[in-house]
Amino acid sequence: MKGYKLIGLLTVTAIYFNACQQQTAPRVIPGRPASIGFIGDTADVTTPVKGGVALIGGGGNVNGAFQWMIERSGGGDVVVLTASNNGSYNADIDSLGKVNSVETLNITSRELANNDTVAQIIRNAEMLFIAGGDQSRYMNNWRGTKTGAAINYLLQEKKVPVGGTSAGCAILSGLYYSGEGGSAVSDSVLANPYDSLVTVYNNDFLHAPYLSLVISDQHYVKRHRQGRHVTFMSRIIADHGIFPRGIAPDEKTAVCIDEQGMAKVFGASKAYFILTDSLKKPELCVKGQPLQWNCNGQALKVYEVPASATGNGSFRVSDFDPAAASGGTWYWWWVENGVLKTKQI
Repeated sequence: MKGYKLIGLLTVTAIYFNACQQQTAPRVIPGRPASIGFIGDTADVTTPVKGGVALIGGGGNVNGAFQWMIERSGGGDVVVLTASNNGSYNADIDSLGKVNSVETLNITSRELANNDTVAQIIRNAEMLFIAGGDQSRYMNNWRGTKTGAAINYLLQEKKVPVGGTSAGCAILSGLYYSGEGGSAVSDSVLANPYDSLVTVYNNDFLHAPYLSLVISDQHYVKRHRQGRHVTFMSRIIADHGIFPRGIAPDEKTAVCIDEQGMAKVFGASKAYFILTDSLKKPELCVKGQPLQWNCNGQALKVYEVPASATGNGSFRVSDFDPAAASGGTWYWWWVENGVLKTKQI
């Protein structure tokens, strides 16, 4: 009899567990083009929102950044965008806070990106998240489409929290690296800043607040991308006459920027804020020759901020004022004959 009661208890527990799983499992709803999974209530809601941008460095979720976005969404409708059939974020986001719904749209063509229903689903969102993958797919399929316009509507007019990881992070800065043709490697592009893989674009896609002069990079320390990021910045100066700013979260790390332009760093590693100076141009940035950007060992001023689960440090992205930074460490970075060097200030 005791054994029977135990088996019965386990059976009831299993049924309850399976029922809970079924309630939160993503489902596909007919009549929603590009949708590959939906959790929650299909009725659109309107909630009070606060704007913000979360730049996530890839390599795994940053729960604190998702919770930061969910809180700013007021618990409304969340939309995830991808172009690589990645539907795994629905359950992750749904588990981290109370929201009305989470839906993933797999927008793999310009035809889908120009679909009115797809664009309206995005416009109805109180939170948007752009998954990782290949940012050149996003650029080629979404730039200049109704999807691109809908994302910019959320960023500039509706002012909802918008985040992106890895490739999704790359396209959120006004100056962005497309990755078309392959991924640039630091040593190679430092040796030739006009390597064919250095493909940088100037504010022709998404327009997030405070990021028009920013170029981001991701997987930063893990994949040794400091050198390529500096090369991208040198090319922006040489080709566009713009002295850019840099924001670079490492893997499992997020830079969360609020509606006032103040940033905190969430996650497990570090993020970097990079300042250029209009009086300190690269000495040599030409095709086929190593980059030279020395300026007496003070070419770039860099603030390194360690992350925490609840958000560490403070950096004013609205103006990159060094005096307003706290919680991190300042460095000088410079390039000698194609070699990046650093020194703590």
